[in-house]
Amino acid sequence: MTEILATQTEELLEKFKLTRARTTELVAPLHPEDFTPQSALFASPPKWHVAHTTWFFEEMILKQFIPDYQVFDKNYGFLFNSYYNSIGQRVERDNRGLTTRPFIEEIMKYRTHVDDAISNLLSPSIHFKEEIVSLIELGLNHEEQHQELLITDLKYTFSKNPIHPVYDEAASFCPGPNQEKGWLSVPEGIYVIGASGEQFSFDNEHGQHQVFLHNFEISKGLVTNAEYIEFIEAGGYEKFEFWLDEGWSWVQESKSNSPLYWVKSEGKWLHYTLAGLKEIDPNAILTHVNFYEASAFAMWKGLRLPTEFEWEAASKQLNWGQAWEWTASSYLPYPYFNKPDGAVGEYNGKFMVNQMVLRGASLATAQNHSRLTYRNFFHPHYQWQFTGIRLAKHI
Repeated sequence: MTEILATQTEELLEKFKLTRARTTELVAPLHPEDFTPQSALFASPPKWHVAHTTWFFEEMILKQFIPDYQVFDKNYGFLFNSYYNSIGQRVERDNRGLTTRPFIEEIMKYRTHVDDAISNLLSPSIHFKEEIVSLIELGLNHEEQHQELLITDLKYTFSKNPIHPVYDEAASFCPGPNQEKGWLSVPEGIYVIGASGEQFSFDNEHGQHQVFLHNFEISKGLVTNAEYIEFIEAGGYEKFEFWLDEGWSWVQESKSNSPLYWVKSEGKWLHYTLAGLKEIDPNAILTHVNFYEASAFAMWKGLRLPTEFEWEAASKQLNWGQAWEWTASSYLPYPYFNKPDGAVGEYNGKFMVNQMVLRGASLATAQNHSRLTYRNFFHPHYQWQFTGIRLAKHI
Protein backbone atom coordinates (compact mmCIF):
# COMPACT_ATOMS: atom_id res chain seq x y z
CA MET A 1 0.00 0.00 0.00
CA THR A 2 1.19 3.51 -0.78
CA GLU A 3 1.47 6.32 1.70
CA ILE A 4 -1.08 9.17 1.45
CA LEU A 5 0.13 12.75 1.02
CA ALA A 6 -0.76 15.42 3.59
CA THR A 7 -2.71 17.44 0.98
CA GLN A 8 -4.89 14.42 0.29
CA THR A 9 -5.70 13.98 3.96
CA GLU A 10 -6.63 17.67 4.24
CA GLU A 11 -9.05 17.35 1.33
CA LEU A 12 -10.52 14.17 2.74
CA LEU A 13 -10.93 15.71 6.19
CA GLU A 14 -12.77 18.67 4.69
CA LYS A 15 -15.12 16.35 2.79
CA PHE A 16 -15.63 14.33 5.96
CA LYS A 17 -16.65 17.40 7.93
CA LEU A 18 -19.01 18.65 5.21
CA THR A 19 -20.69 15.28 4.77
CA ARG A 20 -21.18 14.75 8.48
CA ALA A 21 -22.50 18.30 8.87
CA ARG A 22 -25.03 17.71 6.09
CA THR A 23 -26.63 14.85 8.04
CA THR A 24 -26.90 17.11 11.09
CA GLU A 25 -28.51 19.80 8.94
CA LEU A 26 -31.08 17.34 7.60
CA VAL A 27 -32.31 16.43 11.09
CA ALA A 28 -32.20 19.99 12.44
CA PRO A 29 -35.94 20.63 11.73
CA LEU A 30 -36.95 17.51 13.67
CA HIS A 31 -38.26 17.32 17.22
CA PRO A 32 -37.32 14.51 19.63
CA GLU A 33 -40.60 12.70 18.92
CA ASP A 34 -39.74 12.57 15.19
CA PHE A 35 -36.54 10.59 15.60
CA THR A 36 -37.85 7.19 16.69
CA PRO A 37 -40.99 6.06 14.79
CA GLN A 38 -40.61 3.38 12.14
CA SER A 39 -43.57 3.34 9.76
CA ALA A 40 -42.63 0.31 7.64
CA LEU A 41 -40.07 -2.45 7.34
CA PHE A 42 -38.25 -0.52 4.61
CA ALA A 43 -38.32 2.87 6.39
CA SER A 44 -35.80 3.24 9.21
CA PRO A 45 -36.16 5.91 11.92
CA PRO A 46 -34.10 9.10 11.59
CA LYS A 47 -32.27 8.26 14.82
CA TRP A 48 -31.15 4.96 13.37
CA HIS A 49 -29.76 6.61 10.22
CA VAL A 50 -27.86 9.16 12.31
CA ALA A 51 -26.40 6.40 14.47
CA HIS A 52 -25.75 3.81 11.75
CA THR A 53 -23.71 6.19 9.59
CA THR A 54 -21.58 6.85 12.66
CA TRP A 55 -21.36 3.12 13.43
CA PHE A 56 -19.84 2.56 9.99
CA PHE A 57 -16.83 4.77 10.74
CA GLU A 58 -16.36 3.33 14.21
CA GLU A 59 -16.77 -0.31 13.21
CA MET A 60 -15.03 -0.36 9.84
CA ILE A 61 -12.17 2.05 10.56
CA LEU A 62 -11.57 3.11 14.15
CA LYS A 63 -11.96 -0.32 15.76
CA GLN A 64 -9.87 -1.91 13.02
CA PHE A 65 -6.96 0.51 12.75
CA ILE A 66 -6.63 2.30 16.12
CA PRO A 67 -5.28 -0.17 18.70
CA ASP A 68 -6.19 1.93 21.74
CA TYR A 69 -9.50 3.26 20.42
CA GLN A 70 -12.20 3.45 23.09
CA VAL A 71 -15.70 2.70 21.77
CA PHE A 72 -18.39 5.17 22.78
CA ASP A 73 -20.77 2.43 23.97
CA LYS A 74 -20.23 -1.32 23.63
CA ASN A 75 -23.96 -1.83 22.88
CA TYR A 76 -23.90 0.36 19.77
CA GLY A 77 -22.06 -2.25 17.72
CA PHE A 78 -25.15 -4.44 18.05
CA LEU A 79 -27.84 -1.76 17.99
CA PHE A 80 -26.75 -0.03 14.80
CA ASN A 81 -25.39 -2.81 12.62
CA SER A 82 -27.54 -3.00 9.48
CA TYR A 83 -26.95 -6.24 7.57
CA TYR A 84 -23.29 -7.15 8.10
CA ASN A 85 -23.38 -10.81 9.13
CA SER A 86 -19.60 -10.98 9.34
CA ILE A 87 -19.60 -8.36 12.10
CA GLY A 88 -22.12 -10.07 14.35
CA GLN A 89 -25.66 -9.93 15.66
CA ARG A 90 -27.97 -6.99 15.09
CA VAL A 91 -31.44 -5.66 15.84
CA GLU A 92 -33.97 -7.01 13.35
CA ARG A 93 -34.73 -4.41 10.71
CA ASP A 94 -38.43 -4.17 11.54
CA ASN A 95 -37.61 -3.52 15.22
CA ARG A 96 -35.45 -0.45 14.74
CA GLY A 97 -38.31 1.83 15.77
CA LEU A 98 -38.58 0.05 19.12
CA THR A 99 -35.17 1.35 20.18
CA THR A 100 -36.48 4.38 22.07
CA ARG A 101 -33.18 4.50 23.93
CA PRO A 102 -30.48 5.71 23.64
CA PHE A 103 -31.98 9.19 23.31
CA ILE A 104 -31.08 11.31 20.30
CA GLU A 105 -28.93 13.51 22.54
CA GLU A 106 -26.70 10.49 23.25
CA ILE A 107 -26.55 9.64 19.55
CA MET A 108 -25.34 13.15 18.76
CA LYS A 109 -22.62 12.76 21.41
CA TYR A 110 -21.71 9.48 19.73
CA ARG A 111 -21.32 11.32 16.42
CA THR A 112 -19.04 13.89 18.05
CA HIS A 113 -16.94 11.15 19.67
CA VAL A 114 -16.42 9.36 16.35
CA ASP A 115 -15.94 12.58 14.37
CA ASP A 116 -13.16 13.66 16.71
CA ALA A 117 -11.44 10.29 16.36
CA ILE A 118 -11.61 10.33 12.56
CA SER A 119 -10.37 13.93 12.52
CA ASN A 120 -7.39 12.93 14.65
CA LEU A 121 -6.75 9.98 12.36
CA LEU A 122 -6.68 12.34 9.37
CA SER A 123 -4.13 14.64 10.98
CA PRO A 124 -1.51 15.65 8.35
CA SER A 125 1.21 14.58 10.79
CA ILE A 126 0.05 10.98 10.70
CA HIS A 127 1.08 8.71 7.85
CA PHE A 128 -1.32 5.90 7.05
CA LYS A 129 -2.16 3.53 4.29
CA GLU A 130 -4.35 3.82 1.24
CA GLU A 131 -6.72 1.19 2.65
CA ILE A 132 -7.88 3.61 5.35
CA VAL A 133 -8.51 6.37 2.81
CA SER A 134 -10.57 3.98 0.67
CA LEU A 135 -12.68 2.99 3.67
CA ILE A 136 -13.27 6.62 4.69
CA GLU A 137 -14.33 7.43 1.12
CA LEU A 138 -16.69 4.46 1.21
CA GLY A 139 -18.03 5.64 4.56
CA LEU A 140 -18.74 9.11 3.19
CA ASN A 141 -20.56 7.74 0.16
CA HIS A 142 -22.42 5.38 2.46
CA GLU A 143 -23.52 8.35 4.57
CA GLU A 144 -24.65 10.22 1.46
CA GLN A 145 -26.83 7.24 0.55
CA HIS A 146 -28.35 7.32 4.02
CA GLN A 147 -28.97 11.05 3.77
CA GLU A 148 -31.34 10.35 0.89
CA LEU A 149 -32.87 7.40 2.71
CA LEU A 150 -33.36 9.59 5.77
CA ILE A 151 -35.38 12.02 3.65
CA THR A 152 -37.48 9.37 1.93
CA ASP A 153 -38.06 7.37 5.11
CA LEU A 154 -39.08 10.48 7.01
CA LYS A 155 -41.49 11.43 4.21
CA TYR A 156 -43.14 8.02 4.41
CA THR A 157 -43.51 8.26 8.19
CA PHE A 158 -44.84 11.82 8.09
CA SER A 159 -47.31 10.82 5.35
CA LYS A 160 -48.99 8.48 7.85
CA ASN A 161 -49.81 11.42 10.10
CA PRO A 162 -53.34 12.69 9.27
CA ILE A 163 -52.42 16.32 9.94
CA HIS A 164 -49.85 16.26 7.09
CA PRO A 165 -46.87 17.65 9.04
CA VAL A 166 -44.40 20.01 7.41
CA TYR A 167 -40.72 19.09 7.57
CA ASP A 168 -39.55 22.25 5.82
CA GLU A 169 -41.66 24.66 3.75
CA ALA A 170 -38.70 25.24 1.44
CA ALA A 171 -37.72 21.58 1.04
CA SER A 172 -40.42 19.53 -0.68
CA PHE A 173 -37.80 17.72 -2.84
CA CYS A 174 -40.41 17.62 -5.63
CA PRO A 175 -39.05 17.95 -9.17
CA GLY A 176 -40.15 20.63 -11.61
CA PRO A 177 -41.00 20.44 -15.31
CA ASN A 178 -38.81 18.84 -17.95
CA GLN A 179 -36.19 21.04 -19.55
CA GLU A 180 -36.35 19.18 -22.84
CA LYS A 181 -38.87 17.26 -24.91
CA GLY A 182 -38.68 14.91 -27.85
CA TRP A 183 -36.49 11.92 -28.56
CA LEU A 184 -32.78 11.28 -28.69
CA SER A 185 -31.60 8.80 -31.32
CA VAL A 186 -28.71 6.56 -30.31
CA PRO A 187 -26.95 4.67 -33.11
CA GLU A 188 -26.21 0.98 -33.15
CA GLY A 189 -22.77 0.13 -31.85
CA ILE A 190 -20.52 -1.13 -29.10
CA TYR A 191 -20.50 0.92 -25.90
CA VAL A 192 -18.27 0.82 -22.82
CA ILE A 193 -20.26 0.33 -19.62
CA GLY A 194 -19.11 0.68 -16.01
CA ALA A 195 -16.70 2.76 -13.93
CA SER A 196 -13.09 3.21 -14.99
CA GLY A 197 -11.73 3.25 -11.43
CA GLU A 198 -10.16 6.70 -11.78
CA GLN A 199 -12.57 8.18 -9.20
CA PHE A 200 -14.63 6.71 -6.39
CA SER A 201 -17.28 4.21 -7.44
CA PHE A 202 -19.10 1.38 -5.72
CA ASP A 203 -18.10 -2.22 -6.37
CA ASN A 204 -21.32 -2.87 -8.33
CA GLU A 205 -20.10 -0.37 -10.96
CA HIS A 206 -16.85 -2.29 -11.43
CA GLY A 207 -16.12 -4.73 -14.20
CA GLN A 208 -16.01 -2.23 -17.04
CA HIS A 209 -17.05 -4.02 -20.19
CA GLN A 210 -18.46 -3.58 -23.68
CA VAL A 211 -22.05 -4.11 -24.78
CA PHE A 212 -23.62 -4.09 -28.22
CA LEU A 213 -26.75 -1.95 -28.58
CA HIS A 214 -29.17 -1.84 -31.49
CA ASN A 215 -30.49 1.49 -32.76
CA PHE A 216 -32.92 3.00 -30.26
CA GLU A 217 -34.50 6.25 -29.18
CA ILE A 218 -34.82 7.49 -25.64
CA SER A 219 -37.03 10.27 -24.35
CA LYS A 220 -35.29 13.52 -23.51
CA GLY A 221 -37.80 14.18 -20.75
CA LEU A 222 -39.33 12.09 -17.99
CA VAL A 223 -43.01 11.24 -17.73
CA THR A 224 -45.01 14.08 -16.14
CA ASN A 225 -47.85 14.03 -13.65
CA ALA A 226 -50.31 15.03 -16.38
CA GLU A 227 -49.24 12.13 -18.58
CA TYR A 228 -49.65 9.70 -15.72
CA ILE A 229 -53.08 11.11 -14.85
CA GLU A 230 -54.12 10.24 -18.41
CA PHE A 231 -53.05 6.67 -17.72
CA ILE A 232 -55.09 6.58 -14.50
CA GLU A 233 -58.18 8.07 -16.14
CA ALA A 234 -57.89 5.61 -19.04
CA GLY A 235 -58.32 2.79 -16.53
CA GLY A 236 -54.64 1.94 -16.31
CA TYR A 237 -54.98 0.33 -12.88
CA GLU A 238 -58.05 -1.64 -13.97
CA LYS A 239 -56.76 -3.35 -17.14
CA PHE A 240 -54.55 -6.35 -16.57
CA GLU A 241 -53.22 -6.32 -20.13
CA PHE A 242 -50.82 -3.46 -19.34
CA TRP A 243 -49.26 -5.18 -16.32
CA LEU A 244 -46.65 -7.83 -15.73
CA ASP A 245 -48.18 -10.76 -13.90
CA GLU A 246 -46.44 -9.89 -10.62
CA GLY A 247 -47.38 -6.26 -11.14
CA TRP A 248 -51.04 -7.12 -11.60
CA SER A 249 -50.91 -9.21 -8.43
CA TRP A 250 -49.42 -6.22 -6.64
CA VAL A 251 -52.29 -4.00 -7.86
CA GLN A 252 -54.87 -6.50 -6.64
CA GLU A 253 -53.24 -7.06 -3.26
CA SER A 254 -52.35 -3.43 -2.53
CA LYS A 255 -55.53 -2.01 -4.07
CA SER A 256 -53.39 0.76 -5.54
CA ASN A 257 -54.89 3.16 -8.06
CA SER A 258 -52.32 5.98 -8.13
CA PRO A 259 -48.70 6.77 -7.22
CA LEU A 260 -47.71 6.81 -3.57
CA TYR A 261 -48.80 9.95 -1.67
CA TRP A 262 -51.49 10.85 -4.23
CA VAL A 263 -55.11 11.46 -3.21
CA LYS A 264 -58.03 12.90 -5.17
CA SER A 265 -60.17 15.41 -3.30
CA GLU A 266 -63.05 17.45 -4.73
CA GLY A 267 -61.94 16.63 -8.25
CA LYS A 268 -58.32 17.68 -7.70
CA TRP A 269 -55.22 15.53 -7.37
CA LEU A 270 -53.16 16.30 -4.26
CA HIS A 271 -50.00 14.71 -2.93
CA TYR A 272 -48.16 14.71 0.35
CA THR A 273 -44.77 16.42 0.25
CA LEU A 274 -42.27 17.27 2.97
CA ALA A 275 -43.63 20.81 2.68
CA GLY A 276 -47.12 19.50 3.48
CA LEU A 277 -50.13 18.47 1.38
CA LYS A 278 -49.98 20.23 -1.99
CA GLU A 279 -51.95 20.29 -5.22
CA ILE A 280 -50.15 18.33 -7.92
CA ASP A 281 -48.43 20.34 -10.65
CA PRO A 282 -49.48 18.58 -13.86
CA ASN A 283 -46.36 19.73 -15.70
CA ALA A 284 -43.94 18.50 -13.05
CA ILE A 285 -41.99 15.26 -13.37
CA LEU A 286 -43.74 12.23 -11.88
CA THR A 287 -42.26 10.51 -8.82
CA HIS A 288 -43.09 7.71 -6.37
CA VAL A 289 -44.05 5.02 -8.86
CA ASN A 290 -42.66 1.51 -8.64
CA PHE A 291 -41.22 -0.65 -11.40
CA TYR A 292 -44.55 -2.36 -12.00
CA GLU A 293 -46.26 1.01 -12.53
CA ALA A 294 -43.44 2.24 -14.78
CA SER A 295 -43.64 -0.91 -16.88
CA ALA A 296 -47.46 -0.72 -17.13
CA PHE A 297 -47.36 2.93 -18.19
CA ALA A 298 -44.79 2.15 -20.87
CA MET A 299 -46.93 -0.73 -22.14
CA TRP A 300 -50.00 1.52 -22.23
CA LYS A 301 -48.06 4.02 -24.34
CA GLY A 302 -46.88 1.28 -26.69
CA LEU A 303 -43.30 1.96 -25.60
CA ARG A 304 -40.83 0.44 -23.12
CA LEU A 305 -38.31 1.25 -20.40
CA PRO A 306 -34.66 1.60 -21.44
CA THR A 307 -32.12 -0.95 -20.29
CA GLU A 308 -29.47 0.34 -17.92
CA PHE A 309 -26.92 -0.01 -20.73
CA GLU A 310 -29.02 2.12 -23.09
CA TRP A 311 -29.43 4.70 -20.33
CA GLU A 312 -25.69 4.88 -19.70
CA ALA A 313 -24.88 5.08 -23.42
CA ALA A 314 -27.28 8.02 -23.82
CA SER A 315 -26.73 9.70 -20.44
CA LYS A 316 -24.18 12.32 -21.54
CA GLN A 317 -26.84 13.79 -23.83
CA LEU A 318 -29.70 13.69 -21.32
CA ASN A 319 -30.84 15.98 -18.53
CA TRP A 320 -31.07 13.76 -15.49
CA GLY A 321 -31.08 14.19 -11.73
CA GLN A 322 -34.68 15.15 -10.98
CA ALA A 323 -35.85 11.60 -10.20
CA TRP A 324 -34.37 8.11 -10.13
CA GLU A 325 -35.26 6.36 -13.37
CA TRP A 326 -36.43 2.77 -13.54
CA THR A 327 -34.73 0.64 -16.18
CA ALA A 328 -35.69 -2.72 -17.66
CA SER A 329 -32.50 -4.28 -16.25
CA SER A 330 -32.29 -6.73 -13.39
CA TYR A 331 -29.66 -5.96 -10.78
CA LEU A 332 -26.89 -8.41 -11.63
CA PRO A 333 -23.07 -8.39 -11.42
CA TYR A 334 -21.08 -7.06 -14.33
CA PRO A 335 -18.52 -9.30 -16.02
CA TYR A 336 -15.31 -9.40 -13.97
CA PHE A 337 -17.13 -8.31 -10.80
CA ASN A 338 -15.19 -9.35 -7.71
CA LYS A 339 -16.68 -9.19 -4.23
CA PRO A 340 -14.25 -7.46 -1.83
CA ASP A 341 -12.94 -9.37 1.16
CA GLY A 342 -14.35 -8.93 4.65
CA ALA A 343 -17.41 -6.98 5.76
CA VAL A 344 -17.10 -4.52 2.87
CA GLY A 345 -17.89 -7.42 0.56
CA GLU A 346 -21.42 -7.46 1.98
CA TYR A 347 -22.10 -3.92 0.77
CA ASN A 348 -23.64 -4.66 -2.64
CA GLY A 349 -22.93 -8.08 -4.07
CA LYS A 350 -25.25 -10.14 -1.88
CA PHE A 351 -28.25 -8.07 -3.01
CA MET A 352 -27.90 -8.97 -6.68
CA VAL A 353 -31.16 -10.89 -6.94
CA ASN A 354 -34.85 -9.99 -7.44
CA GLN A 355 -34.19 -6.25 -7.77
CA MET A 356 -34.28 -3.77 -10.64
CA VAL A 357 -31.70 -1.13 -11.55
CA LEU A 358 -32.41 2.59 -11.43
CA ARG A 359 -30.18 5.22 -12.98
CA GLY A 360 -29.63 8.94 -12.49
CA ALA A 361 -30.36 10.73 -9.21
CA SER A 362 -33.16 12.64 -7.48
CA LEU A 363 -33.46 16.02 -5.84
CA ALA A 364 -32.94 14.24 -2.52
CA THR A 365 -29.63 12.72 -3.66
CA ALA A 366 -26.55 14.28 -2.05
CA GLN A 367 -24.75 16.76 -4.27
CA ASN A 368 -22.06 15.14 -6.44
CA HIS A 369 -23.03 11.69 -5.15
CA SER A 370 -24.26 10.21 -8.41
CA ARG A 371 -22.55 9.73 -11.78
CA LEU A 372 -23.17 8.22 -15.22
CA THR A 373 -22.17 4.74 -14.04
CA TYR A 374 -24.07 4.79 -10.72
CA ARG A 375 -26.35 1.77 -10.21
CA ASN A 376 -29.16 2.21 -7.72
CA PHE A 377 -31.42 -0.78 -7.09
CA PHE A 378 -34.68 -1.62 -5.37
CA HIS A 379 -37.30 -4.34 -5.33
CA PRO A 380 -39.91 -3.74 -8.04
CA HIS A 381 -42.84 -3.07 -5.68
CA TYR A 382 -41.25 -0.17 -3.77
CA GLN A 383 -42.61 3.35 -4.36
CA TRP A 384 -41.19 5.37 -1.49
CA GLN A 385 -38.07 6.59 -3.27
CA PHE A 386 -38.22 9.55 -5.67
CA THR A 387 -38.59 7.26 -8.68
CA GLY A 388 -39.80 8.24 -12.15
CA ILE A 389 -40.10 7.05 -15.71
CA ARG A 390 -38.08 7.69 -18.87
CA LEU A 391 -39.34 5.90 -21.97
CA ALA A 392 -37.52 4.28 -24.86
CA LYS A 393 -38.40 2.68 -28.19
CA HIS A 394 -36.87 0.66 -30.98
CA ILE A 395 -36.19 2.42 -34.25
